[in-house]
Amino acid sequence: MSLSGKERRILAEIELALEREDPELAKRVAAINRIESDDKSLPKAYGERLRTWVLVHVWMIFAVCGLVIVLLLVAAVTT
Repeated sequence: MSLSGKERRILAEIELALEREDPELAKRVAAINRIESDDKSLPKAYGERLRTWVLVHVWMIFAVCGLVIVLLLVAAVTT
């Protein structure tokens, strides 16, 4: 489903505002969009490293949450 002209205009205004307010974030969003669209302007290794980085951090979050749950259970049992 494509965007209407008004929606495209609003999206362009939001993008311009983002570029003005936080150029670093705008660069990161653009890089993610290029990776997701399989743009060849970024080396494939960069996309793979980014995906690996995200995957490692997601698993670390799960591990920490699991550890917190285990520690809470141990604390509940011992009191």
